[in-house]
Amino acid sequence: MAANTFEEQLIMTKSVPRATAFPGDRLSRRHLIQSAIGISATSVLASAASAFPDESSVPVVDTHLHCFGGANSKFPYHAKAPYRPEAAATPEHLLMCMKDAGVDYSIVVHPEPYQDDHRYLEHCLRVGGKKVKGTCLFFADRPGSVDGMAGLVNRNPGQIIAARVHAYAPGRLPPFGSNEIRNLWKTATDLGLAMQIHFEPRYASGFEPLIKEFSNTTVIIDHLGRPMQGTVKEHDVVVRWSRFPNTVMKVSALPDQNKYPHRDVRPVIRKLTEAFGADRMIYGGGFNAKATGESYREYRNQVGRLLAHLSAADRAKVLGGTAARLFGFV
Repeated sequence: MAANTFEEQLIMTKSVPRATAFPGDRLSRRHLIQSAIGISATSVLASAASAFPDESSVPVVDTHLHCFGGANSKFPYHAKAPYRPEAAATPEHLLMCMKDAGVDYSIVVHPEPYQDDHRYLEHCLRVGGKKVKGTCLFFADRPGSVDGMAGLVNRNPGQIIAARVHAYAPGRLPPFGSNEIRNLWKTATDLGLAMQIHFEPRYASGFEPLIKEFSNTTVIIDHLGRPMQGTVKEHDVVVRWSRFPNTVMKVSALPDQNKYPHRDVRPVIRKLTEAFGADRMIYGGGFNAKATGESYREYRNQVGRLLAHLSAADRAKVLGGTAARLFGFV
């Protein structure tokens, strides 16, 4: 399956490097109560396990897709955009694909071309209504950037579920170990958001102190922790994050075994499912500008085949049950 974004192309082709806050409208309200009575992130994640009577009733939730306005002058790409997709991947197209593919809910992961300008994300949320939520992107090391997070969340109550941080490009790393990145994490936490981290394994150590300090803030680990962009030893650091009960692993951006480093992803996914368990795993992907209902469904089926070692009930959790509860869709 071809990569559909610059981000996924990096994941599929890049060489191996050198050797709770609780999002969603329902969960945000719960967070206010938890602040007073001390209920942890573990409790909310555990509640996903018993949310549905059987797998046939579990909704399907795609937790990772990007929308782009393309050449739409109303929603220009940011001056600092690291890439600029020409093809539009609109929320209208998304809703059509969701309907045809049997996807009940989705999360628009605000992409880097817009940087901290969220106008197109807000457009997507208006079009998507109750079926769509989103993540935000603010920069700890840019003066004034994080200050915009509260306004975005307040304008879109219950629809912003996480703040995302990237750590994969050496020239654009977050300021690890600084008060600035701690302020970003705390701001998201205070607003009832999760933290969503997208990184190469060699940068995992920069996040670990924050995962520990903000132990009640849910941390979503994107793209399997990008196992093919690190050595097995480096990625094992990410696998061991399963010991932190506030971490959630995302099965997304499946690497192409036909491309370098030609490693089979199946053992990685098995290791991650054994470490995190279905109650702390979610899936995402398959939507892009060229997607059809058929191709979108096939991506989900591909994920399902990679989870064949799980029971039907546990596969249903990964494909939607866990995310539906965690992000307040049900």
